[in-house]
Amino acid sequence: MALVFELDPAVTPELRDGVVALWVDVSNAGGSVGFVPPVAAGDVRPELVKHFVAMAEGRTRLLVGRDEGGAVAATAFITHNTHRLMRHWVWLYTVMVHPRHQGKGYGRDLLAAAEEAAGGLDGIDAIRLTCRGGEGLERFYASCGYKEVGRVPGAIRVAPGEERDDVTMLLPLARRA
Repeated sequence: MALVFELDPAVTPELRDGVVALWVDVSNAGGSVGFVPPVAAGDVRPELVKHFVAMAEGRTRLLVGRDEGGAVAATAFITHNTHRLMRHWVWLYTVMVHPRHQGKGYGRDLLAAAEEAAGGLDGIDAIRLTCRGGEGLERFYASCGYKEVGRVPGAIRVAPGEERDDVTMLLPLARRA
């Protein structure tokens, strides 16, 4: 069964707890979403609050995918640029699919839903995201139409002496007629 996606869901305790649980589970499964394991809810909550503040300020939008039981199974945060010369593209942050749902095509579905959401925004021509190198993420994003446009070697330190590249990917959006 496919995930059901919703853009800009109401921020409820259930949603908050669902995103925190997803973020913890993805991080502890080795997902590259800003943490290295082990991660607890208390580690993730402050980062989620930052996203919620940006949402309240109108700078960020949340895309949530729910599974057949209604649980939060995937997320992506779409963030507008504030720089006046870069308002024609958005950032995609915290792209996650729960480990129990990986390998089912839901990551592609999430990116397609994010593309549709961004494409519906006035004046948006592209989506940019960054990913941690050395995890195969560049190949996945490339298979979804993103192109690598930049790389900073060793910019992400996951442990002392263990660095990964910070890879920037871009997806130009098709012009709507």
